[in-house]
Amino acid sequence: MSAVVAAAVLAPAVLFPSTASASDAPKPIGLSGPDTGSDSAKDTAPEDGTPGAGSGQEQRDRAEVQRILADPASGFGVREAAEKALKGGAAELRHFLEVELAEQRQIDDQVKVSQIYAVGGPAVQKAARAALRGTHQDILDFLKTGQYVARAEDEDRAKVEALLADPKTGRGVREGAEKALKGGAAELRHFLTAELPRLRADDNRVKLSQLMSQGGTAVREAAGKALDAGTDEAVEAFLNEGFAKAQFEDDRVEVLRIIADKETGPATAAAAQKAMDGNAEAVRRFLTVELPVLRESDNRVKVSQIIETGGPAVKKAALAAFEGSYADILAFLKDGWAKARAEDEAATTKPGNGAGTGMGTGTGTGNGTGTGTDGSGQQPQTVQPAGLTQTTTGGGTTGTGGTTGTTTGTRTGTGTTGSTGSGTLAATGSDGLGWEAGGAAAALAAGAAMVVAARRRSTKS
Repeated sequence: MSAVVAAAVLAPAVLFPSTASASDAPKPIGLSGPDTGSDSAKDTAPEDGTPGAGSGQEQRDRAEVQRILADPASGFGVREAAEKALKGGAAELRHFLEVELAEQRQIDDQVKVSQIYAVGGPAVQKAARAALRGTHQDILDFLKTGQYVARAEDEDRAKVEALLADPKTGRGVREGAEKALKGGAAELRHFLTAELPRLRADDNRVKLSQLMSQGGTAVREAAGKALDAGTDEAVEAFLNEGFAKAQFEDDRVEVLRIIADKETGPATAAAAQKAMDGNAEAVRRFLTVELPVLRESDNRVKVSQIIETGGPAVKKAALAAFEGSYADILAFLKDGWAKARAEDEAATTKPGNGAGTGMGTGTGTGNGTGTGTDGSGQQPQTVQPAGLTQTTTGGGTTGTGGTTGTTTGTRTGTGTTGSTGSGTLAATGSDGLGWEAGGAAAALAAGAAMVVAARRRSTKS
């Protein structure tokens, strides 16, 4: 440790050579010259050479050295030299007070400046370097006043830099701060005390106007009241407290709207209801963080339901969207779904020729059966009793059944012109289908197909 201390003491003297001398340093307080009184016997050391009680001057010197040693302002070098002097006699004490004290004080002061330099800001370091390169008086001036002036400049600079680092700082304050940093202590102080309040008030009004234009009903009303008040304090109060309260009200209204929207998916609706039971932070998090993710999940589920219930064109378009990006999902739900449904509807519509015949035999009471061929294919028909009309399912025409009587005969009927259409229209998607009905629609379509197949088998038999 002695080596480290010695290096710290000697480094400033080597790095920053001073032209000061011992004569530049002030004399220690209480230091007096040799006692030239007539009591010569008291000023003479014992003949054996050992320190004795000493003279009055020696006692005064010893007391002065002890006082210097007890002073908390004394540096390491002064203390070390003082302790060494106290172990000696009158000559050592006198040499310390007249020669070593000034030298050690200069070294200690240089060490203090070096220590301040090591932890100081830009202004402090600049002033410390100038002092170390100057005289001992320059060092004393730095320790007494210069370091505090430089420290104030560094503190002002730090405040201005903090304003620039704050993302909430407005444009006007930011421009003023950048300009102040290019100057010195006077420019920094002027900016903080004179320019900053005015620039901040202007920025606050700009920010209020932006929030007012983007906010909901509650935000606009609260912002309008702050502007009507006409004071900087009212505007600042709105930004610090009023805006958060008003935004919470608007956020809750928005969440309720999402819950009530029939297009809202189940996952989104559940999370929205949970957010309504929370605080302002929970509601804002739902709207800004959770909602986009939940909507994407629900939309993907919706497309998967459409794939299950849609026609050929709808299935193809829905699969392509599902395997693509979320942007493809949104594009399909917005436009692609409707276009694919139109394609399926066009593909399942066929024209009939309106011609049909019916063959039947009647016996006994005249009940007869017959087979008919419609205008679009070989779809079997059942002829009802005489006088009744049977409509084909394939766009064909109607035919009349056999006559009443006991004889057997045939009767051919010619139908009227049929309308367009053939067979059962293919499914084209769950247009207007609710989120919870997607599976039910698929089951219903399957059931209808089974009924048709059963009827066909019965007719053939």
